[in-house]
Amino acid sequence: MKLLKLTPSQRVQGRWLLHLEDGSLLRVGEGEVVSFGLYSGMELPAETLEALASAAALAALREKALNALSRRPMSRKELIQKLTARPWRPTRDSGKPQEPPATPEQAEAVADWLEKLGYLNDREFARHVVRHYSAAGYGAGKLRDELYRRGVPRDLWEEALEEAADPEEEIDRLIRKKMQGADPRDRKALKRASDALARRGYRWEEIKEGLRRYGAETEDD
Repeated sequence: MKLLKLTPSQRVQGRWLLHLEDGSLLRVGEGEVVSFGLYSGMELPAETLEALASAAALAALREKALNALSRRPMSRKELIQKLTARPWRPTRDSGKPQEPPATPEQAEAVADWLEKLGYLNDREFARHVVRHYSAAGYGAGKLRDELYRRGVPRDLWEEALEEAADPEEEIDRLIRKKMQGADPRDRKALKRASDALARRGYRWEEIKEGLRRYGAETEDD
């Protein structure tokens, strides 16, 4: 197969377009142009063309993964799910080709590569999740829910939960906010406050102590 023309992409920086003699078009990165020594008029045996297509696909998948991680931190499981998810069908006006999803094997290989580079780290990601939601005023129940939802391995949970802030100050703040100066003996107001704290993932023992600090008597008193 002859490479008729090699041109830079007008839309994506660092991408090159290979115009082949059978009329097909292959998109590759600068790395593939250099490593395969590509030039216009070059003859590409079938095995070379196959290796080139595989290398280009892997490079594109690595770029997609890096772009995803640059937008927000992810767990390994989240990243693999993103890479293997079937893309949304493009609209008729988009003009963009629909990229096929990665196979599980390809996604795992890219995740391994990113872990070696230090861009993907479930232990650090778990700590990030705990610090973020703890600072936002959520209790351990919510933190565990988020770790589960984001696919963090369970053996990392307890270590990560050590990053959570002491809940007392946040519980006291939320109780004052929900009570809005109500009498500590107002059972309806107390229930609204305790229910709100429970929805945020705080344990009843923590809520009860917070209510006592507010001056309320709980059912256990």
